[in-house]
This record gives sequence, C-alpha cells and structure tokens, in this order.
Amino acid sequence: MTLAARPADPRAPVERSGGDPAIVRISGFSFARNAVKLYYPIREAILSVLPIVDEFVLAWAPGDAGDETRDVVEAIGDPRIRIVEGRWEEERLGARAYSEMTNLALDECSGDWCLYVQADEVVHEEDLPLIKARCQQLLGDRRVEGFLFDYLHFFGDYDHYQPGHGWYRMEIRIIRNGLDIRSVRDAQSFRHPGQRRLAVAWSGARIFHYGWVRPPRLMQDKDKEFLAHRRGRTAIEAAYREAPAEMDYGPLGRLPVYRGTHPAVMRERIAEMDWKDKLREEDPPGTRRWQLHKDERRKYRLLSAIERWTGLDLNHKNYGRLIKV
Repeated sequence: MTLAARPADPRAPVERSGGDPAIVRISGFSFARNAVKLYYPIREAILSVLPIVDEFVLAWAPGDAGDETRDVVEAIGDPRIRIVEGRWEEERLGARAYSEMTNLALDECSGDWCLYVQADEVVHEEDLPLIKARCQQLLGDRRVEGFLFDYLHFFGDYDHYQPGHGWYRMEIRIIRNGLDIRSVRDAQSFRHPGQRRLAVAWSGARIFHYGWVRPPRLMQDKDKEFLAHRRGRTAIEAAYREAPAEMDYGPLGRLPVYRGTHPAVMRERIAEMDWKDKLREEDPPGTRRWQLHKDERRKYRLLSAIERWTGLDLNHKNYGRLIKV
C-alpha cells in the first residue's frame, strides 16, 4: 500500500489508499518564551513525546536577557525538532499571545494528527503506545476531530495534586490536521473557526501538569507574569506591591498525595528539588497569609464537595460531542 502524492499545503493530511493505519503521521508542537528562566520543564515536555512523533515544531519568541530556552531545546540535538521564531505581542494581544504563538507552530505541522504539549506538560512513557494506537485506530474515522487527555495538576511539589473544581480534569491535546482548527484565547484548548467545539474521543492517556511546581520565588514570578498578560502589567504590579517575594503554597496537607510514578524524563528534575524546607503540611495556629489559593476559597470548596458527592464534573468543558469509540 502506498502514499498518494503529498498536497501542496503541508498542513493538509496525506490521502491514504485504504486508510492504512500503519502509516499514520503525528506532529508534536508547542510554544515557549522565558521557559528556562521561569522554571518550565520545556526540555522534559519535548522529550516525553519525541518517541511517537515524526516531527516537533516549537514556536519560540525571544524573551528576557539571559533566558536560555532556545539553547536548551537546540541542545536536545534531535533532527525532528524545528524552531520557528515568532513575535511576542503582549501589548496588542494580552493573553491571546499564547494562542497566537501556538498557532504559529500548528501551521507548520504536517502530520495527520497534531500532538500539543505546553512547556509545563509532560506525557508518561507508559501512555505513548496507547496514544499512537488511538491515532492509528481512528485515523479513518472522520467524526473524531481531536483527543481528550486526563490531567494531573501537581501543586507545590511532586507529591501533591489538585483534584477539585476549577482544575480542569480533561483537555484536548491532539487535533486532526487539515480542518482549520485553531488554538483559542490563552491556548488552553482548540476550536473550529466560529468557535465551534470539536468532536472528540478519549485518548486514555494522561498529561502531567507541573505548572504549579517551582521554587516559591519563581512560582511568584511566574504567577505575576501569567496574570500580567490578562490584566495588564501596571495593574498586577500594583496588586503585588505588598505581596511576599515568594509564593506561599499553603498547607499541602489539604491535598491528596499522588502514589503513582512520574514520567521517566522528569527523574532528574524531581531529584533536584530543593525547596522542601519551604513547604508545610499544616498551618500553625494563627497563621495569616497574603492570599488564599483557589481551592481554599469557599465557592470552590463548595463546588468541589458537590462534585465529590454527585460524581459530576461541573468544570467548563472546551470540547463538544464526546464520541465513545
């Protein structure tokens, strides 16, 4: 069985004779700016998916002086990795700068499926065969426009995670190429033109999200950077004027403990963790903090309790029809 001639548009999927699943192509893609400076595991994110992708496209925007993101990615030394340079237009776009950079990488992808990992998201090696098999299995099922991944949101360290309301349980991380699907808003998810949601299938795989696992000083810096893209730098600098220099994660004893294994590519980074002495399981009596985290606020505690009691997921869902195949 042979491939048909490749279309002129590199984004268009190759027509298959008979839909042979053995020749499915997967493109990995992401974006980054100041990733190393802000302690994003960008190297681990890319390495985690390289075994199953035919190419990996990174949209990179120059960041602050001294940031080594591009150097770190180039040092991986894999010929499948391609870096495209973009412009970070925060003043014009605000949080939409994330989706604009994501789409810059997506537009360079040539695979049948496009696998997205953000710079703080890592895939477990145990899940890679399942992902590849699902992409092969459903290549010819045009109803399926993307795949959902389950999320583990780690918080404070590599032991505790956030399971409650406001921490999305599933998100789209693979999309079918050639359908003009776009990353939207702050690049959390994907939509068709006109904001129509994608019809998706479950991948059966997990995303290990480490966006809230950093040294407390860098966590505070990242939090300010993240919010500045949404509310403006002037407003955030004013709001944080009286804030402590380091993030206070609060009492981690309020969160469940993860008992499974982490992706193997994270082993070295986990071993290098050096802020355990700044974490605690409980608050001493009379502790007062600058701010509570989302999961500690009354509204979210109530919604989380309702979800536990009912088994419902009350979080906003970015996907449309869930196809059970």
